[in-house]
Amino acid sequence: MDIFGFLSLIGGLALFLYGMHVMGGGLEKLSGGKLERILEKLTSSPLKAVLLGAGVTAVIQSSSATTVMLVGFVNSGIMKLSQAIGIIMGANIGTTITSWLLSLTGIESGNFFIRMLKPSSFSPILALVGIIFLLGAKSDRKKDASEILLGFAVLMFGMETMSDAVKPLADVPEFTGILTRFSNPLLGILVGALLTAVIQSSSASVGILQALSVTGAFTYGSVIPIIMGQNIGTCVTAMLSAVGANKGARRTAFVHLYFNVIGSVVFFAAYSLLQGIFQFDFIDDSVGAAGIAAIHSIFNIFATLVLLPFTKGLEKLAYLTIPMDQEEMESSGENDEFKILDLRFLATPGFAIEQCLSLVKKMAGISESIMTEAMGLFEQYSKKQAELIKKQEDILDKYEDKISAYLTQLNSQNLTAREGQSVSVLMHSINDFERIGDHALNLMEIAGDMQKREMEFSKKAKYEMEVFGAAVKDILNRSIRAFVAHDTELALSVEPLEEVIDDLNKEVRKRHIKRLRKGKCTIDLGMVLSDIAVNYERVADHCSNLAVYMIQMEDNTVEAHDYVNQLSSETRVRFEEMQKAYQEQYQLSSKKGSEEE
Repeated sequence: MDIFGFLSLIGGLALFLYGMHVMGGGLEKLSGGKLERILEKLTSSPLKAVLLGAGVTAVIQSSSATTVMLVGFVNSGIMKLSQAIGIIMGANIGTTITSWLLSLTGIESGNFFIRMLKPSSFSPILALVGIIFLLGAKSDRKKDASEILLGFAVLMFGMETMSDAVKPLADVPEFTGILTRFSNPLLGILVGALLTAVIQSSSASVGILQALSVTGAFTYGSVIPIIMGQNIGTCVTAMLSAVGANKGARRTAFVHLYFNVIGSVVFFAAYSLLQGIFQFDFIDDSVGAAGIAAIHSIFNIFATLVLLPFTKGLEKLAYLTIPMDQEEMESSGENDEFKILDLRFLATPGFAIEQCLSLVKKMAGISESIMTEAMGLFEQYSKKQAELIKKQEDILDKYEDKISAYLTQLNSQNLTAREGQSVSVLMHSINDFERIGDHALNLMEIAGDMQKREMEFSKKAKYEMEVFGAAVKDILNRSIRAFVAHDTELALSVEPLEEVIDDLNKEVRKRHIKRLRKGKCTIDLGMVLSDIAVNYERVADHCSNLAVYMIQMEDNTVEAHDYVNQLSSETRVRFEEMQKAYQEQYQLSSKKGSEEE
């Protein structure tokens, strides 16, 4: 091999690894965190967990990514170690799909249809479709699909380039002599483990082995130890991910290591025993890409079948390696809900956004609850209830701090346009929920001051504030339900009510000034009423913000601060109909509340 052949080999390897990275990233983005959510939920039995792990890994094309995700699940308390074991086993099976795809490069036939199965024949078509999607697509899903198609095409082109570059080495005795030394089992396992540990992908290292197999220097006997070593080497990624994690996460990484090491030992022992008894003739035959894929699959399926009945044993072995201490036993019952904001999830933004969203929905519920409770203090003041509102408002502040910090880190990742918009919506939403909590605290303090000073509104003022408060509770409930259920239709009903609440605010103040002039109200009570009205009106503003965020998710051309002026003629008619209905529902001109002139 001359210098140009060596450069072709390096270039092919670079394209191969890059293609695998791009394809895996596209698959992950296209899943949008759904696969990780499935992993989290559907692990009720070891067999289901194995099938699930195999399916998810086959889709995202990386057992390392699946295992790192599991480390994050266990670290955050989403999943127990016992649930993760089956998925780890299945992930090893799922990762063999890549080697079967790569084995298609070895297809040789004069038949047109069979030749079309060869990646070098159909990958240019995929690349063409991918580039058309990339340049012309507006939706994120088509762009993600383009990454998958282009990544696969680059992956296969790199594989072909590597294979073509090493083919001449088949006639170089020195090179083939080096490869034949891998027939030593210990050396083969060591080389396979080191290669995979460096590139942190068993699929990629098996692909490189398949590319080198075109030299004809590898035999079935020599690749078996290398493949076992590759499965051990892939554990490095999970072990590195577990550094700095809690003990549960470290145990998950050790289960992955033990599974592959024990599986390798048992498989090699069974292989050696059978070889000693039957003396298989094919062991010394040259192995091709398809043969390597078959060995890779057989090894992982065998290890899973053998060790699946012993999942409890693997769990105990992990606990023996990292025993529970007194502190862990005491804290095992504690529920730190912020653990789900694990930094490992940042690598899969779609899932990380879902984790944030689940906490923001809880935040939404708390903000509605304390606002309703604070408004209730004007009807019947309770010191115990006031203290509870203070505590809940502190919790809201904690939610905002934790989620905001995590979203800031998430925003620095490689996000799609849709993911970036989701992060922006969540950042704005947590601020609105926290501000609603602040207004609840303000109302609680006003109610406490009224109780302390024995202040009470007149019947007319009380009635007006009841109507005003009912409208605020309505808009709060609508905006929270729209956010939690992602209900754009419900969100559209918020802004007309906000307009009515603005009018209510003006009317309440106007009527108060009339009473003040007639001497029917004191200045102190007037100031209190004004403070309450300000807080009510601000809460409605935050509810309006939340609703507009939801609408923007469906139509990113909507401007938050000019929403009403952007309404189409058809939407405006509907808007005005809803506004009129709200005006009738929350009018202050009833007999009970009418002003006597």
